[in-house]
Amino acid sequence: MAFAQNASRLLIPLGVAAAVVQASLYDVPGGYQAVMFDRFSGVKEKASGEGTHFLIPWLQRAILYDCRIKPRNISTTTGSKDLQMVSITLRVLSRPDIEHLPKIYQNLGMDYDERVLPSIGNEVLKSIVAQFDAAELITQREVVSSRIRADLLQRAGEFHIKLEDVSITHLTFGKEFTQAVEAKQIAQQDAERAKFIVEKAEQERQAAVIRAEGEAEAATTISRALEKAGEAFVALRKIEASKAIVQSLSGNPNVTYIPSGGGNVLLNLPLALDCHLVSKYLSVSFLSSSLLSPLLSPLYPFLSLKDSYIVYCCCFRLRLIFLYLLKHESNGYGRTCGGSGTSFVA
Repeated sequence: MAFAQNASRLLIPLGVAAAVVQASLYDVPGGYQAVMFDRFSGVKEKASGEGTHFLIPWLQRAILYDCRIKPRNISTTTGSKDLQMVSITLRVLSRPDIEHLPKIYQNLGMDYDERVLPSIGNEVLKSIVAQFDAAELITQREVVSSRIRADLLQRAGEFHIKLEDVSITHLTFGKEFTQAVEAKQIAQQDAERAKFIVEKAEQERQAAVIRAEGEAEAATTISRALEKAGEAFVALRKIEASKAIVQSLSGNPNVTYIPSGGGNVLLNLPLALDCHLVSKYLSVSFLSSSLLSPLLSPLYPFLSLKDSYIVYCCCFRLRLIFLYLLKHESNGYGRTCGGSGTSFVA
């Protein structure tokens, strides 16, 4: 009974002592710092680090600061050096200076970043962008970013705020500038196209000049050859033309064309020979060709082009003579005559 009474008497002091101990302890999580405020002396000059610490209940109070890096976007619209409106967005990674946390608390409070960064960010952006033309903001983006970073670090350092990174994430221009850039690009493309057309025309002109010079030189050479060789040069060209005609007709040995305008290319035959005979005795002509071809074909590889041409003409003469001898035996005639020449088809 006496023990119970003694225990009940001790419970109250123990409870009070436990409450006092609990109120005298405070924890600082990882990434945080604590600023101590004393009711008599004010804010202490040094912040407390991570872990468990003691304070005097009701006289002291711990204010926790998140010292981890926090991102923030700062956007503004300002004018460039050439009076072009520019919309720019800046991404800033910031954290408080741990050594100066008590001053930050005294001067700025808990929302220090909200009070400082937007204002100094807009100020720095407008001052730096105004020093560059709109085109330079694109071509010298790294220079602009480094200038903004340097000025912003200096301005934030005045408020004991450290910046880990400063970068431009968004940069756009007004509609007028965009249209001007597009028009400039189109003009450059048109200029390149016109330059290409001029170069192509110049190349064609040079080719025409070279071609004309070649033709003039060829004409001069032919004229000199005619002066020196005379009719021999003309005869040589006639022989070359005859060779070309023979080669074109050699693919079909059953077709022979004899022009009617004087100067027979293949052989000199009287065109008065009635072509009704050829139409009447096609089968006989084909027979003669069939008989002669096997006999003469082994000789062709050993003959020159001129000799082959002579043999071919002789064979054709024999075929026509054979047809002429059989003329009086026919009762009717078939006619195959062209307007500009006579064709014998065997």
